[in-house]
Amino acid sequence: MTASAQPLTTAAGAGPGAVLLWAVLPYVSLAFFVLGHIWRYRYDKFGWTTRSSQLYENRLLRIGSPLFHFGILVVLLGHIGGLVVPKSWTEAIGMSEHTYHLLAVVLGTIAGVCTVGGLAILVYRRRTVGPVFSATTRNDKAMYLSLTVTILLGLAATVAANLVKGGYDYRETVSPWFRSIFFLQPRADLMSGAPLLFQLHALSALLLFAAWPFTRLVHMLTAPLGYLTRPYIVYRSRDPGQLGTRPPRRGWERIGG
Repeated sequence: MTASAQPLTTAAGAGPGAVLLWAVLPYVSLAFFVLGHIWRYRYDKFGWTTRSSQLYENRLLRIGSPLFHFGILVVLLGHIGGLVVPKSWTEAIGMSEHTYHLLAVVLGTIAGVCTVGGLAILVYRRRTVGPVFSATTRNDKAMYLSLTVTILLGLAATVAANLVKGGYDYRETVSPWFRSIFFLQPRADLMSGAPLLFQLHALSALLLFAAWPFTRLVHMLTAPLGYLTRPYIVYRSRDPGQLGTRPPRRGWERIGG
């Protein structure tokens, strides 16, 4: 048996349900994620926005938004390090498994708590502030529900597997499965052996990424670089005492002055 045929054999040997969830669904989710963003950019450019509600309420937003974005950024970096970077790489730079495990648990728990806390404040704000609630669509509600479930499942998997059961090395199963998807040789058998909470977290994440392009989450893939080059906006005061010391130019006399 050749090395290239091995992943396909193990994926097929995992059972039809496992193959559907861990060898087919990832590509469906990835297709929706990529093609959905292309479609959204071509046909809904004006809808590519966060639909900011800062004008309606700012006090809770100033607390919940930085807390959530800080937490989710650390969570994202942690996922990149844990899923993309192979275990052999961290061992090659001299980082022991204990050090990596301790760092991942501590930072992951702190980031998860910050993310959940910030999200709770934002959801509370959206539900209790009348104008913000009125501006909330069904799409927003579904997005918040999906995002909350995914984050809570990830935090629960971290706490249950690493703090309650004494540790689980997901880099032996979940990480190789994740990388195998991008090598076009999905290892469904690896994910089939992972704990249930890790499976539910991965499944909820796949569904979230499939719906991502059709929600306000698209703003995470953009940056306001145009603000760096756009011209200044000139404001003119209506207060006669704020017109400056230079005499007004001819043809610029104020109306009624």
